[in-house]
Formats: sequence, C-alpha cells, structure tokens
Amino acid sequence: MILGLHHPAISTPDMDRALAFYCDLMGAKLIKQGKWDNGNNAINERVGLKDSATKTAMVQVGHVYIELFEFSVPETHPRKTLRQANEHGITHLCFVVDNCIAEYERLKKAGVSFHAPPLTMPTGASFTYGRDPDGNIFELLEIPAQADFPNPYA
Repeated sequence: MILGLHHPAISTPDMDRALAFYCDLMGAKLIKQGKWDNGNNAINERVGLKDSATKTAMVQVGHVYIELFEFSVPETHPRKTLRQANEHGITHLCFVVDNCIAEYERLKKAGVSFHAPPLTMPTGASFTYGRDPDGNIFELLEIPAQADFPNPYA
C-alpha cells in the first residue's frame, strides 16, 4: 500500500548554490548531507547509472522533503535550453505560502527569476511560477480558506 509522497529529487551542478537557494531563500531545513563514491554497484544498479558518484542532501519544507544530487560521475552536460512547463515529466515544485505577493517581492529582490507577477484567481488563490538557480520551475501558491482545493497547512 502506498502511504504518500516523501520527496522529489533534483540534480544540480552546484550543491552549495542549490542549498543556498532552497535553505536560505525558500526556508527549507537541511536534514542531512551525504555522498556515494564511484564503484558502488548496489546504488548504481538502483539509479540506473554506471560508475556514478555524487554528493547528496535532503532538505525539508513543511511536511515534504527535497533530495538534491550533485553528480561528479558520470559527467553531466548542462541543459542547452530551459525546460518548459508543458514538457512531459515533472513540471514544477509547488510551495504553499501565506502571502504570495510578499514572497514574490522578497524572492525577486533576492534575484530570483519569475515568469510573471502573482495572479489572483476568482477563488482568492494566488500563484506565480519562478525558476531556481538551475532553471527548474517552482510555484508559489497562496490558498485562502474559501479555496476549492485542500491546504495541508491550514
């Protein structure tokens, strides 16, 4: 029986930069850091890579964790273009906030890139999409009490 979602995982070329973004700017708490070395066949088989090595970190945001990977082996090639929200696969991470406009302004002032300012829907919910330092899309979402979808932090 599946009990719930524990974490999404993000591969980054710069662990320090990713931790600064997710912990310092987004308010995540660093839970642990680790690594695995080249030649760990048990892990390689599970992640589907040959001879991999990586630094890892687990951060917690509210009730959810995000796992970060910085692979040193195999060589990772940077993306040539930003992944768009309509491309198949995981499209974004959503962060529930208590004030979408205030968080947008705070993050924008810190240099975070956004597609557009927050939009307030007829239900009163406000949201906007931005990009982390590696170009991954994230959403800021303010869910009012009268919204027609659940707020796990209400």
